[in-house]
This record gives sequence, C-alpha cells and structure tokens, in this order.
Amino acid sequence: MKSFKVLKDFFRDNAWRYGLGIFWLIVVNTINLQVPRLLGTVTDLLSTRQIGPMDLLRYAGYILGIAAAIAIGRFSWRIFIMGSARKLEYYLRNKLFAHLETLSANFFTENKTGDLMAHATNDISAVRMAMGPGVLMLTDSLYITTITVITMAKNIDGKMTLFALLPMPFLAVIALVFGQKIHVRFKAVQQAFSSMTDRVQENLAGIRVIKSFVQEEAEIARFDKAADNYVVKSMNMIKLWGLFMPIMQLIAGISYLIVLAYGGIMVIHARITLGDLVAFISYLGMLIWPMMAVGRVINVLQRGAASMERLNALFDQTPDVNDHPEAVPVSSLKGDIDFRNLSFAYPDGTQALRNISIKVEKGKTLAIIGRTGSGKTTLVNLLLRLYNTEPGQLLIDGIDINMIPLATLRESIGYVPQDNFLFSDTIANNIGFAGDFSPEDIEEAARLAQVYDNIVEFPLKFETMTGERGVTLSGGQKQRISIARALVKDPNILILDDCLSAVDTHTEEEILKGLRQVRKGRTSIIISHRVSTVMDADEIVVLDQGKIIERGTHEQLVRRGGLYQHLYLKQQLEKKVSEA
Repeated sequence: MKSFKVLKDFFRDNAWRYGLGIFWLIVVNTINLQVPRLLGTVTDLLSTRQIGPMDLLRYAGYILGIAAAIAIGRFSWRIFIMGSARKLEYYLRNKLFAHLETLSANFFTENKTGDLMAHATNDISAVRMAMGPGVLMLTDSLYITTITVITMAKNIDGKMTLFALLPMPFLAVIALVFGQKIHVRFKAVQQAFSSMTDRVQENLAGIRVIKSFVQEEAEIARFDKAADNYVVKSMNMIKLWGLFMPIMQLIAGISYLIVLAYGGIMVIHARITLGDLVAFISYLGMLIWPMMAVGRVINVLQRGAASMERLNALFDQTPDVNDHPEAVPVSSLKGDIDFRNLSFAYPDGTQALRNISIKVEKGKTLAIIGRTGSGKTTLVNLLLRLYNTEPGQLLIDGIDINMIPLATLRESIGYVPQDNFLFSDTIANNIGFAGDFSPEDIEEAARLAQVYDNIVEFPLKFETMTGERGVTLSGGQKQRISIARALVKDPNILILDDCLSAVDTHTEEEILKGLRQVRKGRTSIIISHRVSTVMDADEIVVLDQGKIIERGTHEQLVRRGGLYQHLYLKQQLEKKVSEA
C-alpha cells in the first residue's frame, strides 16, 4: 500500500522472513485440508459397516500425525510472520525517534509531546498488527478460500459449491463499505488518544503547579472530558465493528442453510454419500473462517493504514535547519562573532530582532540585558542556529553561520539555557552529557560552577540520581550543574542565558569569580536581568523590543541615565531593602 512506502527498506531486507512464514502457512493449510476428506471417508465406512477397530486406530493415527505436522508448521509461521512484525515495530520506532531528533526546534514548538508519544506507541502498535496478524489473515483467507473452493467443486459437487458461494458478492460489498468507514473512525480514535495522552503528560509534568494552586479537581475534570471524548470515538468505531461481524455471521449462516437444504436432498436421492456431505460441511466450515476473517483483515489493515498515514505526516516533516550543501569544512571555531544589521522574525511572523549590529572579538565578554521579551534569548538561539538567519547577517570567524557545519558550530559552544533541563540520570552523567569525560574533568567543572561542595554532601555524591527534570535538586543546584555541563566541554564560545537567576547574590558572586578565570581566552556571552551579573563585561548591550537602545561599559551606561541606569538603581535599592 502507498501508506507503507516508508517501510520499503525494511520489507526489502525482511522479505525472505515473510516468504518463509507464508510458505509454512500454506503447508499448514494444505495439510489441514486433508482432515475433512478423512472424516468423510470414515463416515462412509462407518455407515456401510466396512471398518473395524484397527482401521479406526489407523485413521486416528493419521489425524494425530496431521495435528503434529500442523503444530510444527504453526510454530514456524508464527516465528517468521509475527516475529517479523515485532522486528518491524522495533525498526519503525527507532526510525521515528531518529527522525524526531533531526527536526528543528520550531517543530517541537508547534507539536505537543503527548501527541508525539501517541504516535510512538499506539500508531506503531497498529502498524505492527497490520503487518503481523493482518498479513497472516489476508494470506490465510486467500489461500484457504481458493483451495477449499477448488476441492469442494472438484471432489464433491460443483453445483452445490456454487450455491454455497452465492452470498459471497454481498460479503465483498459489505466489506468494502465498512472498511472505508472503519478507516475514518479509527483515525478519529487515534487523534482522541493523542489528546488524552497529551493531557496526562502535561499534568504529570506540571503536577507541582497544579497542587500549589489547588487545581486537582479542575484538572481531573479536564482529563475526564478528554477521556470521555476518547470513549465516544472508540464506541463509534466499536459499534460499527460490532455491526459488521454479525452481518458476516448472517451471511455464513445463509451458506450453511443452503448447503444443508441442497446437500440433504442430494443425499436422499443418493447423488452424493453422507460422507461427502459431512466432508462438504467441514470444508464449508473451513471456508466460513476466511469469510469471517475478511472483516477482521479489513479492520486491522485499515487501522494500520490510518496509523501509518499519521506517522507519514511526521516522516514528511523536514528540519528547517540543515548543513548547507557547500558548507565550509572547518573543524573548530575561534570565537570572533559579528552580527551585521541582523533582523529576525519567527515563523508565525512575530518580529523578534531589528537591525542588530554587534562585534565580539575572540576572548571578549559581551553582556546582554533587557526586560523580559526584549529578544535576548532569540539572539542566543540564532547563535546556536536553532533558527536560520539571512545570509551575511551573522558571521563567526568571518564565516557566514549558515555555511558552518552544525556539529562544528554546536560543539564549539558551551550553552547554559534558562530552563536548566536535567535528564533523569546521575549528576556525573548530566555534567558529562556532551561527551566522554573523566571523573576528574567532571569534578573540576563542578568546582568552577560552585556546585562541588553541594554534590559531595549527597550520600552517593556524583552518582546521585537527579530525578525527572532534576526534581530532587534545588533550582540553584540545577542551574550550577547546567553551568558545569557547559564548562566541562572547554568550549571556545560560552553562552550563559540568564542562568544565575535561581542562586542568591553570594553564590552568584562565587560563580562569577570562578567564571572570570574560565572566560579568559574564550568568547563569552552573558544574558541576564541582573546588573550584578553583567557589570564586568567588556561591552554591555541593552535590548528593548528587539532593538539595541544602549551599549557600552557598566560605568558608561550608569552615567548615561537610560534603562540600564534605571535597572541598576532599582536593583541596588532592592538589595539594600533585602539586607535591611
């Protein structure tokens, strides 16, 4: 199917597994077809009293032998078909995760985590069902139907076979109509599941905020609404599926009725034997299962196709930020940064920066200060190339940032973000996240970030688990571990994005004292709303509404009497009040 084109590499490499599975399935079905014939023969021999106890034992032995062969065959096709479906699930989940890792920051801004989790669980599971049980039932149905019909017509009676198959066209029409409706309704179910998953993820992530504002009941009500929507969508599909199966059974019952009526007349008139009728009914029983399975096959395949379409929508997403085809082959960056009349607007049209011109020489420190929403973090995001800039507007070492390989750019930058995200791992692994660092390197980075003394007070020291998003640590400890994570890389460019907001002024002074030594010889960009954090920078830039409104050293800006002076005096007053 067109929906499954993204899996063509998997099918190419695993076609032999499916081939072997289908081979064993056909072998099992072929052997299985011998059972009705045996039952018919035994019935005729019993009705004419031409069989003795030893003959019965011999035929029982045949049936046991057939059962053993079927058991071996079934084990084989399960290993190859169902096993291949599990391999496909593994392949698809890894492929999806790897693809998500390549997408740009803007994609994760526009897509909710819960929805992506639903794709990685429910949708992939539905695809596995289509490529496992779906393939099995489809092959089984086609082969059994074909061989059984031929056997019934050839060995017993062609006319009775034709009568038994009269309801089949109705089956095909019903299957087609219901299949299309199931496809639509299953997509609605998956979308409802995504919304519900997203609601759970968001609540668990924000559980402390919920409890702080005593909003448990309100959030339970919101979840109940999402869960109710999922139930409604699921019931809509189940009702359709529930109607589908009884209709299939009704058609199967009509076939039995035709065979019993017509076959009974033929036995009475001695046109066929009683054994032939028993065999024919047994064959019809084998034929009824594929008729019933058609509905299940359609359901499973339509679910798989609907889920694959949702996954394809993700695979069709391409990263906004890529290595340029003619990227300059540089292995490291020295740290000369040049913003040249840079302007930037987010994809939604929001203008974030206007005409920014700043030059930062290697080894110098630039500080950026301004009110919330002034564009400080946006400037850093452009340096990390989380978004693209216009050609010639941002250069590093004289090279357009768009022409620098992404790996080289980001490996040369030590970045400490505002949110101080920590992984649910040990403190040592969080600090050494960027590579393979020795314990000595990790400890030294912790000392420079003024968090070493806190860490060694924990019972497990650097092997202490941080918990989800660092929940076991204080805000200040998380910030300092994030600083250590950036410092351990020994980067040529160091970016601190308002990363000292959760520490007290004394700890801030200690961290800044340690960073003064670290900053020597490397380009540093410090973003803060605290004047005390930026006052010793070589140049301070004041941003407001995406524009530079002031620039200079601390002393120059304090004397100038603008926004910087206002912030400085305000924070000095707050400090005095706090001390008092």
